[in-house]
Amino acid sequence: MHKDSAHIEIKPSILYVGTPVALITSLNPDRSANISPMSSAWAIFDRVVLGMTSTSKGRENAVRERQVVINFPSADLWRRVEAIARATGRDPVPPHKRKIGYEFVPEKFDAAGLTPQTSDLVRPPRIAECPLQFEAEIVGWHDPAGHWPQDRPEAFQIVETKVLRVHARADIVIPGTSHIDTAKWNPLLYVFRHYFGTGVDLGRTFKAEA
Repeated sequence: MHKDSAHIEIKPSILYVGTPVALITSLNPDRSANISPMSSAWAIFDRVVLGMTSTSKGRENAVRERQVVINFPSADLWRRVEAIARATGRDPVPPHKRKIGYEFVPEKFDAAGLTPQTSDLVRPPRIAECPLQFEAEIVGWHDPAGHWPQDRPEAFQIVETKVLRVHARADIVIPGTSHIDTAKWNPLLYVFRHYFGTGVDLGRTFKAEA
């Protein structure tokens, strides 16, 4: 047992222990594109579940249009992600967001220095600079269960997507396969509000043989 192994109770303001950053592209009512940076996404089989704040333009677009692209940036793109971290596609800016420095930015691709790329099966564009892109349809959404703290400025919705097509940059794919080369794929991670890349490969699960 580690000599400093005693646990203490803490109350962190957020619970992002280490999750990948995703840039969700969706379509606004005027058919322009919106980008929503987020780190509340997890996958199982062909589904990716997104946690999206109730007042976000991205959530509104996703539920209305029923289509998104989930773009995964590599670690070297963190400054471009941060460039739109305070940007919102909602005008006027919700008061609680305005209070912490958010501003209305209608052209997020330009603000982040990113390039739209035509999707195959959905209407929202992909982000060309992101090495991994999931075209997806929205198959369901619901409000959080149980009591939502009154001191929170806004609620969220759980949005379930079904991945229709995966695009991967050729240099991160093992040649002749559909497997990502984990030695070459370095996703951007969000860890307690800090950006990280991946570290040393420690090993692999038995399921990696499948």
